[in-house]
Amino acid sequence: MRATVALVAVTAVWGVTFVQVKDAVAIYPLFAFLAVRFAIAGCTLAVPGARRLRSLGRRGLRAAIVAGGLIGAGYALQTAGLERSSVSSTGFITGMSVVLTPVLALVLFRIRAGRTAWTGVVLATAGLALLAGVHRGSALGDVLVLASAAVYALQIVLMERYAPRYDAVAFTLVEMLAAFAGLLAIALARGELSVPRGWTVWGALVVTGVFASALAFLVQTWAQRRASATQTAVAFSLEPVWAAFFGFTLAGDRLGVAGWCGCAAILGGIAIAEPSAGDTLFRLVRRPRLG
Repeated sequence: MRATVALVAVTAVWGVTFVQVKDAVAIYPLFAFLAVRFAIAGCTLAVPGARRLRSLGRRGLRAAIVAGGLIGAGYALQTAGLERSSVSSTGFITGMSVVLTPVLALVLFRIRAGRTAWTGVVLATAGLALLAGVHRGSALGDVLVLASAAVYALQIVLMERYAPRYDAVAFTLVEMLAAFAGLLAIALARGELSVPRGWTVWGALVVTGVFASALAFLVQTWAQRRASATQTAVAFSLEPVWAAFFGFTLAGDRLGVAGWCGCAAILGGIAIAEPSAGDTLFRLVRRPRLG
């Protein structure tokens, strides 16, 4: 239960930073923003993690680079797709990682999800569809976003195998540095890299770099020692619910009946996939703890 609650807290952090990031990338190039974000994340974990890097060994180092590369690739593909597709379509297709995760776990590692987990997956997917609205975008954009969902799902599946084997802080540090390297290369290739200016950009960079990247992925590494890949994916499907909640409370966004029904369906999917966490999840939604 603690692992699921920790993952839900991660999605709350991602949800609350949505408004900040949206404002920041309106005035600062997106790939440059992502590169600096992961640079800050790497610096955050450098002090506690540098001394632990030897504990990873060559295999652990390679595994962390792969996992971090997947994080960076997921962000890059999702962003490229968003440029060509609608926001609602992007949101729904990204959420399809909740379905792709147990499928990849089965195909790659013969890990079978139970019936209750699949029920939670189906219910969460239906909720994502209601929440996103599923408006069509371009075919190329949808394919790119679907590829990003598959990359995110693969990262979650691999973390189920990696997390119990390696030191969480050292592993996450290498992940952040690998993601930074990949996103920096994209930003340089696009000619986007420049010195960030203004509190709007720097405030978003610090919050996302420290809390939504370094600490969030550290929590994922810790939590996946205890939670399955499918449970993690279902918990992560709560991110658009938090985004809607904080958009409602902080930015004046409004959801229709279908949107709120989608939020309820995702919550129900999480409660079914991890029944012992159900009551706690609903209490968190009523009284979110962001500190």
